[in-house]
Amino acid sequence: MKKYVMVGASNRCLGMYAKPMVEEFADVAKIAGIFDVNRTRADYIRRNTDPGIPVYDSFETMMEEAQPDAAIITTVDRFHHEYIIKTLEYGCEAITEKPMTIDEEKCRAILDAERRTGKKVIVTFNYRFTPYVTKVKELLRRGTVGKVLSVDFEYFLDTSHGADYFRRWHRRMENSGGLLVHKSTHHFDLVNWWLEEEPEEVYANGSLRFYGPTRKERGERCSTCRYGKTCEFFTDYSNNPFMKEFYFDAEVEDGYHRDGCVFDEEIDIYDSMSVAVKYSGGALLTYSLIAYSPYEGWKASINGTEGRMEAAEFHSGPRAAETSYRMQIFDRQGNVVTHEVMKSSGMHGGGDGRIREMLFRGNVSDPLGHFAGSHDGLKSAMIGICANRSIREGIPFNIKQMLK
Repeated sequence: MKKYVMVGASNRCLGMYAKPMVEEFADVAKIAGIFDVNRTRADYIRRNTDPGIPVYDSFETMMEEAQPDAAIITTVDRFHHEYIIKTLEYGCEAITEKPMTIDEEKCRAILDAERRTGKKVIVTFNYRFTPYVTKVKELLRRGTVGKVLSVDFEYFLDTSHGADYFRRWHRRMENSGGLLVHKSTHHFDLVNWWLEEEPEEVYANGSLRFYGPTRKERGERCSTCRYGKTCEFFTDYSNNPFMKEFYFDAEVEDGYHRDGCVFDEEIDIYDSMSVAVKYSGGALLTYSLIAYSPYEGWKASINGTEGRMEAAEFHSGPRAAETSYRMQIFDRQGNVVTHEVMKSSGMHGGGDGRIREMLFRGNVSDPLGHFAGSHDGLKSAMIGICANRSIREGIPFNIKQMLK
C-alpha cells in the first residue's frame, strides 16, 4: 500500500485522482492528506471522497505528519515547480499534472532537484494513453510511412471549452504560460512521442483577437454582468450545486472567480497561435491552435519517405457522434489503407483510466513508452515556452540555449 498526498484541491484533483483512488484503488493507494490554501475546496474534496482524510493548510506539516511515498500536484501551473521541488526534497516521488512548469528557469530548477535528490518526477500526459493516438504511434513505429520528415498538427478549441480558459486563472500568462504551454503541451508531447526525436528550434506567431478587450459590452464576471441577456458567452452557474459549493462558496477565502468575463482587460494570453519546430533528426512540425472554433478536435498529417498518414479526432460538432475514429495511410502508388479505432469510454478518450492503472497498480506493460518523466515534460513545455518568447521577440529560439 502506497501513501499519497494531494497538493492543490482542484477539480482535476477531485475527478482525476481523489475519487477514483477511493473508489477503485483503495487496495493499493491511500490518500494521506489534502493540502490547499483554500480550506473550502479541500473540505469539499474530503467530504466527497473519504471524510477521514486529513486536510492541511501547510504543505510542510502535511509532509511531516503524513510521511507519504508520493505527492500528486494539481495546483495552478505557476506553482508546479515549487511543490515538485519540495516533494523531491522530502524524499518522495512527484506526480504532476501537465504542464510540468511554465518557464525555463523553473524547468532548470526541477531538473536540478531531480539530480540532487535522486527522486523522480512523473508527468501525467494522459493523452498518450488514448487508444487512437496509441494506434498512430504503433503504425509509425512499424514504419508505415517510412522515416517521418514533417508533421502538420492543427488543434481547434470550440467556444465552450475554449472560452472557459478565458474565464479562469489560465487567462493570465503568469499563471499558465498561456495556451501554448498549458494546452499545447499535450499536443507537443504527442508529436515528440510519435517522432522519437528531440525538439531543437522554435519559431512562433500569436495574437489575442477574439477574446480579451475586443468589445465594449463586458463586465467583471457573468454572475454580476448587466449584459448577461445579450452576451452569447454568458454562463449561468446558479443552478449548479457543484459550482456553487466548490467555487462560489470558496470565493471568500481567496477571491477567485470561476465565471470571469471572457472579454476582460486583464486577459493577456493568445487565442490564435502558429508554431514551427525543427527536430534533431531533421523532422519539421507545423502547429496551429485556435480557441474559438465552431467545433473541437484535431487533425494531423504525418509525411514520411514512404507515404502519408492522415488522422483526426472530433470532440464536438457534427462528427463527434461517430462511434469510431479513422486514420488513412497513403502511398505513392495510389494505395490507401484505412485503420479504424473504436471510441473508448471514460474521460479524455479513456486515457485517464489507463494512466491511473499504470500509476497506482503498475501492472500495465509499456512497450511504446507511454509513461512520461521529467525529460518528456521538459521537451513539451519548452516548445511552448520558446514559442511564447518567439512571439514576443519575433525571432526563433533554440531550446538548449534557453536552458543554459
